[in-house]
Amino acid sequence: MDLKRMIRVIPDFPQPGISFKDITTVLKDPDGLRFTVQEMARRFRDRGVDLIVGVESRGFLIGAPLAYELGTGFVLVRKPGKLPAATLRVEYEKEYGTDALEIHRDAVQPGQRVLLVDDLLATGGTIAAAARLVEELGGVIAGFAFMIELAGLKGRDRLGDREILSLVRYDEG
Repeated sequence: MDLKRMIRVIPDFPQPGISFKDITTVLKDPDGLRFTVQEMARRFRDRGVDLIVGVESRGFLIGAPLAYELGTGFVLVRKPGKLPAATLRVEYEKEYGTDALEIHRDAVQPGQRVLLVDDLLATGGTIAAAARLVEELGGVIAGFAFMIELAGLKGRDRLGDREILSLVRYDEG
């Protein structure tokens, strides 16, 4: 299946010079969504994954059905103030300032193998911060899965030598 053909590209959104990759066109297509989840599951099915961690918010849309497909639990990583129980927080640098993410303190048990999932790998700052949260809780990173990778932004470089799956690659940033 050609997911790249299914992704809507919107030039100059949200600002001039940005080429926004809109995955809603894949999500609304039953075959596109099924292919995305099944292809990620195929790659990680035999990797001993215990949990899927999805990063707010589009990571939830892919991560939850992937967890179902793999028969694992699903854990949310959210922006601050969105989770109801005790949380662990990490701040990280973005292109223009800082941001933060949180995870429930009891979401990952020491030694659990975790697959981190998001829709897009760009500079890698957000997913690297989510990985730090998992590791601080004692989790072991089994890999990363993305629908899209913007290879020109070199986000892969921030994730070390771990397994990384990107279903669609754009060479530009």
